[in-house]
Amino acid sequence: MRELGSWAARVGVGFVRACVVAGVTMLVPAVWAAAVALGMWWGAGNPWSWTAPFVLVSVGTLVLSRPVCRMVRFLVARWTATVVPAGYRQAGPVTRMSTGYWWNGFSYERTRRDALLDQKWRVRWTDPANWRDLRFTGIAPLTAGLVASLPPAGAAAAILGLGRPGFAARFVGLLGLVVAVAGAPYAWRLVEPVAVRFLRPSPAMALADRVDELTAQRADTTIAQAAEIRRIERDLHDGAQARLVALGLSLATAEKLMETDPERAKALMRDARTGATASLAELRELIRGISPPVLNERGLVDAVRALALDIPLDVAVSADARPTLDPPIESAVYFGVAELLTNAVRHAHASRVRVRLAGGGAGLVVEVEDDGRGGADARAGGGLAGLRRRLAVFDGTVEISSPPGGPTRVRMAVPCESL
Repeated sequence: MRELGSWAARVGVGFVRACVVAGVTMLVPAVWAAAVALGMWWGAGNPWSWTAPFVLVSVGTLVLSRPVCRMVRFLVARWTATVVPAGYRQAGPVTRMSTGYWWNGFSYERTRRDALLDQKWRVRWTDPANWRDLRFTGIAPLTAGLVASLPPAGAAAAILGLGRPGFAARFVGLLGLVVAVAGAPYAWRLVEPVAVRFLRPSPAMALADRVDELTAQRADTTIAQAAEIRRIERDLHDGAQARLVALGLSLATAEKLMETDPERAKALMRDARTGATASLAELRELIRGISPPVLNERGLVDAVRALALDIPLDVAVSADARPTLDPPIESAVYFGVAELLTNAVRHAHASRVRVRLAGGGAGLVVEVEDDGRGGADARAGGGLAGLRRRLAVFDGTVEISSPPGGPTRVRMAVPCESL
Protein backbone atom coordinates (compact mmCIF):
# COMPACT_ATOMS: atom_id res chain seq x y z
CA MET A 1 0.00 0.00 0.00
CA ARG A 2 2.86 2.37 0.84
CA GLU A 3 4.48 1.70 -2.54
CA LEU A 4 1.19 2.45 -4.28
CA GLY A 5 0.84 5.71 -2.37
CA SER A 6 4.44 6.68 -3.20
CA TRP A 7 3.85 5.94 -6.88
CA ALA A 8 0.65 7.99 -6.88
CA ALA A 9 2.50 10.89 -5.25
CA ARG A 10 5.22 10.68 -7.90
CA VAL A 11 2.61 10.74 -10.64
CA GLY A 12 0.84 13.73 -9.11
CA VAL A 13 4.02 15.73 -8.55
CA GLY A 14 5.36 14.81 -11.98
CA PHE A 15 2.12 15.82 -13.66
CA VAL A 16 2.14 19.24 -11.99
CA ARG A 17 5.78 19.78 -12.89
CA ALA A 18 5.19 18.72 -16.48
CA CYS A 19 2.36 21.23 -16.76
CA VAL A 20 4.58 23.98 -15.34
CA VAL A 21 7.45 23.17 -17.70
CA ALA A 22 5.10 23.03 -20.66
CA GLY A 23 3.52 26.34 -19.71
CA VAL A 24 6.84 28.13 -19.25
CA THR A 25 8.61 26.79 -22.33
CA MET A 26 5.55 27.19 -24.58
CA LEU A 27 4.94 30.79 -23.55
CA VAL A 28 6.91 32.31 -26.44
CA PRO A 29 5.43 29.92 -29.07
CA ALA A 30 1.99 30.89 -27.71
CA VAL A 31 2.82 34.51 -28.57
CA TRP A 32 3.85 33.39 -32.05
CA ALA A 33 0.59 31.48 -32.50
CA ALA A 34 -1.41 34.49 -31.32
CA ALA A 35 0.41 36.69 -33.85
CA VAL A 36 -0.33 34.25 -36.68
CA ALA A 37 -3.99 34.07 -35.65
CA LEU A 38 -4.14 37.87 -35.58
CA GLY A 39 -2.67 38.09 -39.10
CA MET A 40 -5.13 35.52 -40.44
CA TRP A 41 -8.03 37.32 -38.79
CA TRP A 42 -7.05 40.58 -40.44
CA GLY A 43 -6.79 38.86 -43.81
CA ALA A 44 -3.91 36.95 -45.30
CA GLY A 45 -4.28 38.68 -48.67
CA ASN A 46 -3.40 42.13 -47.32
CA PRO A 47 0.41 42.40 -46.92
CA TRP A 48 0.06 45.25 -44.39
CA SER A 49 -2.01 43.07 -42.10
CA TRP A 50 1.15 41.15 -41.13
CA THR A 51 3.00 44.23 -39.85
CA ALA A 52 1.37 44.15 -36.40
CA PRO A 53 1.85 40.35 -35.97
CA PHE A 54 5.53 40.71 -36.96
CA VAL A 55 6.00 43.44 -34.37
CA LEU A 56 4.16 41.31 -31.80
CA VAL A 57 6.41 38.33 -32.48
CA SER A 58 9.61 40.40 -32.30
CA VAL A 59 8.73 42.39 -29.21
CA GLY A 60 7.13 39.44 -27.42
CA THR A 61 10.16 37.22 -28.01
CA LEU A 62 12.64 39.85 -26.85
CA VAL A 63 10.62 40.77 -23.77
CA LEU A 64 9.82 37.21 -22.67
CA SER A 65 13.14 35.49 -23.44
CA ARG A 66 14.96 36.54 -20.28
CA PRO A 67 12.03 35.98 -17.84
CA VAL A 68 11.44 32.53 -19.37
CA CYS A 69 15.12 31.59 -18.98
CA ARG A 70 15.20 32.84 -15.40
CA MET A 71 12.11 30.82 -14.56
CA VAL A 72 13.65 27.71 -16.10
CA ARG A 73 16.83 28.20 -14.04
CA PHE A 74 14.74 28.63 -10.91
CA LEU A 75 12.71 25.48 -11.58
CA VAL A 76 15.78 23.39 -12.35
CA ALA A 77 17.54 24.58 -9.20
CA ARG A 78 14.47 23.98 -7.03
CA TRP A 79 13.58 20.56 -8.40
CA THR A 80 16.99 19.03 -9.12
CA ALA A 81 19.44 21.16 -7.08
CA THR A 82 21.34 21.83 -10.30
CA VAL A 83 22.40 25.47 -10.45
CA VAL A 84 22.70 26.86 -13.97
CA PRO A 85 24.73 30.11 -13.84
CA ALA A 86 22.99 33.08 -15.42
CA GLY A 87 26.10 34.67 -16.85
CA TYR A 88 24.49 38.06 -17.45
CA ARG A 89 26.73 41.10 -17.55
CA GLN A 90 26.52 43.26 -14.47
CA ALA A 91 26.37 47.03 -14.71
CA GLY A 92 29.32 48.91 -13.28
CA PRO A 93 29.19 51.87 -10.91
CA VAL A 94 27.97 55.26 -12.08
CA THR A 95 30.39 58.03 -11.08
CA ARG A 96 29.96 61.76 -11.00
CA MET A 97 32.93 63.56 -12.54
CA SER A 98 34.42 66.89 -11.51
CA THR A 99 32.72 68.50 -14.53
CA GLY A 100 29.30 67.64 -13.11
CA TYR A 101 28.54 64.96 -15.72
CA TRP A 102 27.89 61.33 -14.84
CA TRP A 103 30.06 58.57 -16.32
CA ASN A 104 28.39 55.14 -16.66
CA GLY A 105 31.19 53.24 -18.36
CA PHE A 106 29.95 54.05 -21.87
CA SER A 107 29.11 57.75 -22.09
CA TYR A 108 28.71 60.97 -20.11
CA GLU A 109 25.21 62.07 -19.11
CA ARG A 110 23.87 65.21 -17.45
CA THR A 111 21.95 63.42 -14.68
CA ARG A 112 22.41 60.20 -12.75
CA ARG A 113 19.02 58.95 -13.93
CA ASP A 114 19.99 59.37 -17.59
CA ALA A 115 23.33 57.68 -16.93
CA LEU A 116 21.67 54.67 -15.27
CA LEU A 117 19.05 54.37 -18.03
CA ASP A 118 21.65 54.56 -20.79
CA GLN A 119 23.86 52.05 -18.99
CA LYS A 120 20.96 49.64 -18.48
CA TRP A 121 20.08 49.47 -22.17
CA ARG A 122 23.68 49.39 -23.36
CA VAL A 123 24.49 46.49 -21.05
CA ARG A 124 21.30 44.71 -22.05
CA TRP A 125 21.79 44.98 -25.80
CA THR A 126 25.54 44.27 -25.82
CA ASP A 127 25.26 41.23 -23.56
CA PRO A 128 26.00 37.99 -25.48
CA ALA A 129 23.69 36.21 -23.04
CA ASN A 130 20.72 37.72 -24.94
CA TRP A 131 21.50 35.54 -27.97
CA ARG A 132 21.81 32.53 -25.70
CA ASP A 133 18.38 33.23 -24.22
CA LEU A 134 16.83 33.71 -27.67
CA ARG A 135 18.35 30.43 -28.83
CA PHE A 136 16.95 28.66 -25.78
CA THR A 137 13.43 30.01 -26.33
CA GLY A 138 13.53 28.45 -29.80
CA ILE A 139 15.01 25.11 -28.74
CA ALA A 140 13.18 24.49 -25.47
CA PRO A 141 9.65 24.22 -26.95
CA LEU A 142 10.82 21.56 -29.44
CA THR A 143 12.61 19.50 -26.77
CA ALA A 144 11.67 19.86 -23.11
CA GLY A 145 8.39 21.66 -23.84
CA LEU A 146 7.20 19.05 -26.35
CA VAL A 147 7.96 16.13 -24.03
CA ALA A 148 6.48 17.90 -20.99
CA SER A 149 3.27 18.53 -22.95
CA LEU A 150 2.58 14.80 -23.30
CA PRO A 151 1.05 14.21 -19.82
CA PRO A 152 -1.36 17.20 -19.94
CA ALA A 153 -2.23 16.36 -23.56
CA GLY A 154 -2.85 12.75 -22.56
CA ALA A 155 -5.03 13.85 -19.66
CA ALA A 156 -7.05 16.08 -21.98
CA ALA A 157 -7.46 13.22 -24.47
CA ALA A 158 -8.57 10.92 -21.64
CA ILE A 159 -11.20 13.37 -20.44
CA LEU A 160 -12.57 13.98 -23.92
CA GLY A 161 -12.34 10.37 -25.13
CA LEU A 162 -13.70 8.52 -22.12
CA GLY A 163 -16.66 10.86 -21.95
CA ARG A 164 -17.83 10.02 -25.48
CA PRO A 165 -19.54 6.86 -26.77
CA GLY A 166 -17.86 4.66 -29.31
CA PHE A 167 -14.92 2.27 -29.29
CA ALA A 168 -12.50 4.62 -31.07
CA ALA A 169 -13.15 7.52 -28.71
CA ARG A 170 -12.76 5.32 -25.64
CA PHE A 171 -9.59 3.76 -27.04
CA VAL A 172 -8.11 7.21 -27.60
CA GLY A 173 -9.17 8.22 -24.08
CA LEU A 174 -7.64 5.10 -22.55
CA LEU A 175 -4.42 5.62 -24.52
CA GLY A 176 -4.27 9.22 -23.36
CA LEU A 177 -4.76 8.12 -19.74
CA VAL A 178 -1.86 5.65 -20.05
CA VAL A 179 0.38 8.31 -21.56
CA ALA A 180 -0.52 10.82 -18.84
CA VAL A 181 -0.02 8.40 -15.92
CA ALA A 182 3.08 6.64 -17.26
CA GLY A 183 4.84 9.75 -18.53
CA ALA A 184 4.08 12.16 -15.69
CA PRO A 185 7.00 11.15 -13.40
CA TYR A 186 9.54 11.49 -16.23
CA ALA A 187 8.29 13.99 -18.82
CA TRP A 188 9.47 17.09 -16.95
CA ARG A 189 13.00 15.77 -16.35
CA LEU A 190 14.24 16.64 -19.82
CA VAL A 191 14.26 20.32 -18.85
CA GLU A 192 17.38 19.82 -16.72
CA PRO A 193 19.81 18.58 -19.43
CA VAL A 194 18.37 21.03 -21.97
CA ALA A 195 18.86 23.94 -19.56
CA VAL A 196 22.38 22.83 -18.65
CA ARG A 197 23.32 22.43 -22.31
CA PHE A 198 21.83 25.61 -23.76
CA LEU A 199 21.56 28.05 -20.82
CA ARG A 200 25.02 27.57 -19.38
CA PRO A 201 27.47 30.37 -20.25
CA SER A 202 30.03 29.49 -22.88
CA PRO A 203 33.65 29.00 -21.77
CA ALA A 204 34.60 32.34 -23.31
CA MET A 205 31.82 34.13 -21.43
CA ALA A 206 32.70 32.37 -18.19
CA LEU A 207 36.34 33.34 -18.64
CA ALA A 208 35.43 36.96 -19.34
CA ASP A 209 33.20 37.05 -16.24
CA ARG A 210 35.99 35.55 -14.17
CA VAL A 211 38.44 38.19 -15.42
CA ASP A 212 35.97 40.95 -14.52
CA GLU A 213 35.43 39.39 -11.10
CA LEU A 214 39.16 39.14 -10.41
CA THR A 215 39.65 42.72 -11.56
CA ALA A 216 36.96 43.91 -9.17
CA GLN A 217 38.44 41.81 -6.37
CA ARG A 218 41.87 43.28 -7.00
CA ALA A 219 40.43 46.79 -6.81
CA ASP A 220 38.58 45.94 -3.59
CA THR A 221 41.74 44.46 -2.09
CA THR A 222 43.75 47.54 -3.00
CA ILE A 223 41.14 49.84 -1.48
CA ALA A 224 40.89 47.70 1.66
CA GLN A 225 44.66 47.65 2.09
CA ALA A 226 44.87 51.43 1.67
CA ALA A 227 42.09 51.93 4.22
CA GLU A 228 43.79 49.54 6.65
CA ILE A 229 47.11 51.39 6.32
CA ARG A 230 45.36 54.71 6.98
CA ARG A 231 43.65 53.23 10.02
CA ILE A 232 46.95 51.96 11.42
CA GLU A 233 48.64 55.30 10.80
CA ARG A 234 45.76 57.15 12.48
CA ASP A 235 45.75 54.86 15.49
CA LEU A 236 49.50 55.14 15.90
CA HIS A 237 49.47 58.93 15.48
CA ASP A 238 46.53 59.63 17.78
CA GLY A 239 47.29 56.96 20.37
CA ALA A 240 50.63 55.33 20.97
CA GLN A 241 52.72 58.00 19.25
CA ALA A 242 51.20 60.82 21.31
CA ARG A 243 51.66 58.87 24.53
CA LEU A 244 55.29 58.05 23.69
CA VAL A 245 56.01 61.71 22.95
CA ALA A 246 54.45 62.69 26.28
CA LEU A 247 56.46 59.90 27.93
CA GLY A 248 59.69 61.33 26.52
CA LEU A 249 58.85 64.84 27.73
CA SER A 250 58.01 63.52 31.19
CA LEU A 251 61.30 61.64 31.44
CA ALA A 252 63.25 64.69 30.27
CA THR A 253 61.52 66.88 32.85
CA ALA A 254 62.07 64.29 35.58
CA GLU A 255 65.75 64.17 34.72
CA LYS A 256 66.05 67.94 35.21
CA LEU A 257 64.09 67.87 38.47
CA MET A 258 65.90 64.88 39.95
CA GLU A 259 68.34 67.05 41.97
CA THR A 260 66.20 70.12 42.69
CA ASP A 261 62.75 68.55 43.31
CA PRO A 262 63.00 64.75 43.82
CA GLU A 263 59.36 64.35 44.89
CA ARG A 264 58.04 65.96 41.73
CA ALA A 265 60.51 63.95 39.67
CA LYS A 266 59.19 60.74 41.25
CA ALA A 267 55.62 61.78 40.44
CA LEU A 268 56.60 62.37 36.82
CA MET A 269 58.27 58.96 36.74
CA ARG A 270 55.10 57.35 38.05
CA ASP A 271 53.05 59.12 35.36
CA ALA A 272 55.58 58.03 32.75
CA ARG A 273 55.27 54.41 33.89
CA THR A 274 51.48 54.64 33.65
CA GLY A 275 51.78 56.16 30.18
CA ALA A 276 54.16 53.41 29.07
CA THR A 277 51.70 50.76 30.27
CA ALA A 278 48.84 52.46 28.39
CA SER A 279 50.98 52.74 25.25
CA LEU A 280 51.85 49.07 25.44
CA ALA A 281 48.17 48.18 25.82
CA GLU A 282 47.26 50.32 22.78
CA LEU A 283 50.00 48.71 20.69
CA ARG A 284 48.79 45.25 21.70
CA GLU A 285 45.21 46.21 20.77
CA LEU A 286 46.42 47.52 17.42
CA ILE A 287 48.34 44.32 16.73
CA ARG A 288 45.29 42.28 17.74
CA GLY A 289 43.25 44.17 15.11
CA ILE A 290 45.83 43.37 12.43
CA SER A 291 46.58 39.75 13.34
CA PRO A 292 45.25 38.38 16.64
CA PRO A 293 48.00 36.49 18.49
CA VAL A 294 45.55 33.79 19.62
CA LEU A 295 44.76 33.12 15.96
CA ASN A 296 48.41 32.52 15.16
CA GLU A 297 49.14 30.55 18.30
CA ARG A 298 46.04 28.40 18.84
CA GLY A 299 44.17 28.32 15.55
CA LEU A 300 40.79 29.44 14.25
CA VAL A 301 38.50 27.55 16.65
CA ASP A 302 40.15 28.81 19.83
CA ALA A 303 40.42 32.31 18.37
CA VAL A 304 36.67 32.37 17.71
CA ARG A 305 36.00 31.10 21.24
CA ALA A 306 38.24 33.82 22.67
CA LEU A 307 36.40 36.35 20.54
CA ALA A 308 33.05 35.08 21.86
CA LEU A 309 34.17 35.74 25.45
CA ASP A 310 34.48 39.47 24.68
CA ILE A 311 30.94 39.70 23.24
CA PRO A 312 28.23 40.79 25.73
CA LEU A 313 25.90 38.04 24.53
CA ASP A 314 25.29 34.37 25.17
CA VAL A 315 27.54 32.97 22.41
CA ALA A 316 27.83 29.20 21.87
CA VAL A 317 30.71 28.02 19.69
CA SER A 318 30.83 24.46 18.37
CA ALA A 319 33.32 22.86 16.01
CA ASP A 320 33.18 19.45 14.36
CA ALA A 321 36.92 19.55 13.71
CA ARG A 322 39.96 21.78 14.09
CA PRO A 323 40.67 22.82 10.52
CA THR A 324 44.19 23.71 9.43
CA LEU A 325 43.89 26.57 7.01
CA ASP A 326 46.24 28.87 5.18
CA PRO A 327 46.82 32.05 7.23
CA PRO A 328 45.06 34.43 4.77
CA ILE A 329 41.93 32.25 4.71
CA GLU A 330 42.02 31.80 8.48
CA SER A 331 42.27 35.56 8.99
CA ALA A 332 39.43 36.31 6.55
CA VAL A 333 37.10 33.81 8.27
CA TYR A 334 38.02 35.08 11.74
CA PHE A 335 37.28 38.71 10.90
CA GLY A 336 34.12 37.57 9.11
CA VAL A 337 32.87 35.96 12.34
CA ALA A 338 33.88 39.11 14.22
CA GLU A 339 31.83 41.23 11.79
CA LEU A 340 28.77 39.02 12.25
CA LEU A 341 29.04 39.04 16.05
CA THR A 342 29.37 42.82 16.02
CA ASN A 343 26.26 43.09 13.84
CA ALA A 344 24.36 40.85 16.27
CA VAL A 345 25.18 43.27 19.11
CA ARG A 346 24.80 46.62 17.35
CA HIS A 347 22.03 46.07 14.82
CA ALA A 348 20.15 42.84 15.56
CA HIS A 349 19.87 43.42 19.34
CA ALA A 350 20.15 39.69 19.82
CA SER A 351 20.41 37.84 23.12
CA ARG A 352 21.91 34.56 21.90
CA VAL A 353 24.27 33.66 19.06
CA ARG A 354 25.29 30.24 17.82
CA VAL A 355 28.55 29.77 15.87
CA ARG A 356 29.30 26.44 14.22
CA LEU A 357 32.47 25.54 12.32
CA ALA A 358 32.57 22.41 10.21
CA GLY A 359 35.02 21.08 7.68
CA GLY A 360 33.38 18.98 5.01
CA GLY A 361 34.47 17.82 1.59
CA ALA A 362 37.13 20.24 0.43
CA GLY A 363 36.08 23.36 2.32
CA LEU A 364 35.26 25.07 5.58
CA VAL A 365 31.68 26.02 6.48
CA VAL A 366 30.94 28.55 9.22
CA GLU A 367 27.35 29.20 10.31
CA VAL A 368 26.43 32.13 12.55
CA GLU A 369 22.85 32.37 13.81
CA ASP A 370 21.34 34.93 16.17
CA ASP A 371 17.86 35.45 17.60
CA GLY A 372 17.74 39.16 16.75
CA ARG A 373 15.17 41.17 14.88
CA GLY A 374 16.41 40.17 11.39
CA GLY A 375 16.19 42.28 8.27
CA ALA A 376 19.93 42.07 7.47
CA ASP A 377 20.93 42.43 3.82
CA ALA A 378 24.16 42.80 1.88
CA ARG A 379 23.52 46.34 0.67
CA ALA A 380 26.23 48.14 -1.27
CA GLY A 381 28.85 49.65 1.01
CA GLY A 382 27.69 47.67 4.05
CA GLY A 383 29.63 45.29 6.22
CA LEU A 384 28.00 42.16 4.80
CA ALA A 385 28.80 43.24 1.26
CA GLY A 386 32.41 43.81 2.31
CA LEU A 387 32.48 40.37 3.94
CA ARG A 388 31.20 38.82 0.73
CA ARG A 389 33.91 40.59 -1.29
CA ARG A 390 36.68 39.52 1.11
CA LEU A 391 35.68 35.87 0.94
CA ALA A 392 35.19 36.02 -2.84
CA VAL A 393 38.96 36.52 -3.14
CA PHE A 394 39.29 32.90 -1.95
CA ASP A 395 36.27 31.71 -4.02
CA GLY A 396 34.23 31.75 -0.84
CA THR A 397 30.49 32.38 -0.64
CA VAL A 398 28.19 34.08 1.87
CA GLU A 399 24.53 33.09 2.13
CA ILE A 400 22.24 35.30 4.20
CA SER A 401 18.80 34.39 5.52
CA SER A 402 17.33 37.18 7.64
CA PRO A 403 13.54 37.56 7.46
CA PRO A 404 11.97 40.46 9.38
CA GLY A 405 11.61 39.41 12.98
CA GLY A 406 14.54 37.01 12.74
CA PRO A 407 16.35 34.80 13.15
CA THR A 408 19.38 35.78 11.08
CA ARG A 409 21.46 32.94 9.65
CA VAL A 410 24.69 33.58 7.75
CA ARG A 411 26.57 30.72 6.14
CA MET A 412 30.16 31.26 5.02
CA ALA A 413 31.76 28.58 2.85
CA VAL A 414 35.41 28.69 1.79
CA PRO A 415 36.99 25.97 -0.38
CA CYS A 416 40.28 24.72 0.98
CA GLU A 417 42.18 21.64 -0.11
CA SER A 418 44.09 21.44 3.17
CA LEU A 419 41.03 20.17 5.04
